[in-house]
Amino acid sequence: MTTRQHASLITLLAAAAPLAALASERFLGMAPCALCLWQRWPYWVAAVLAALAAGLRSRALLALAGLAVLVSAGIAGLHLGVEQGWWPSPLPSCAAPSAGVAMSVDELMRSLAPKPDKPCDAAAYLIPGLPVSMAAMNLVYGLVLGGLALIWAREGGKG
Repeated sequence: MTTRQHASLITLLAAAAPLAALASERFLGMAPCALCLWQRWPYWVAAVLAALAAGLRSRALLALAGLAVLVSAGIAGLHLGVEQGWWPSPLPSCAAPSAGVAMSVDELMRSLAPKPDKPCDAAAYLIPGLPVSMAAMNLVYGLVLGGLALIWAREGGKG
């Protein structure tokens, strides 16, 4: 395969991840948390970089696309640790709303978002009975796709 073909494939596969997440929201009713949403941005960056790599036949841009995908995998690893209770989330929006110490009921009600976000430590499972969360699936997908992009960028192609 050529560099252009490799980059085109990475473009499609990078865009597929956030589109699949959006589909799981829309059609399966799965609510995303803040970390879920953060994991999507590097895929969009990777898709743009890989598209540019395909157009310019640039192995350097393909490598950058691979690194962007690995950033999403890193966020997924962080998210998986939060789900497993290994560490707390660094994002304040990941915590479930609480009354705090000195808040009145009226203050609490005013501070709540109109639609509460899903806490980041509540794992979302796509396949019933399979104990692999969406964050864990994204970690594996991101590592494989990012690694593949880096390998292809290093090996190059015919054009």
